[in-house]
Amino acid sequence: MRQALRMTSVVAAGAGVSAAAVWLSSKSNRLKAGNVLRDWKRKIKPSPLDKSKILPIEKAGNPHPQDIEDNKMVDEGALYSVKYYNQKMQ
Repeated sequence: MRQALRMTSVVAAGAGVSAAAVWLSSKSNRLKAGNVLRDWKRKIKPSPLDKSKILPIEKAGNPHPQDIEDNKMVDEGALYSVKYYNQKMQ
C-alpha cells in the first residue's frame, strides 16, 4: 500500500514538473510567471524602493538648530570626511 502511494506521488510530481516545463516553454508564459513571482516576493518582503510611501522625510537636509544631538552627529560626519581627506593628502 505504501509503495503504491509513494509511486503515485512520484508519478504525480513528475507529471506536474513536465506540465510546468511545457507551459514555461512559451515566452509569454515565462513573463507571466515572472510577474506573479515578483508580486509574491513584494508582498512577502517589500523592496527599498517601496519605501517611497513614507517619503518625503521632513527633517532631511534641514536640521533644527535646537536639536543638539542631531547637529552633533552631522558635525562629526563632516569632520570624518575632512580628516580622511587630510590623511590621504599628507
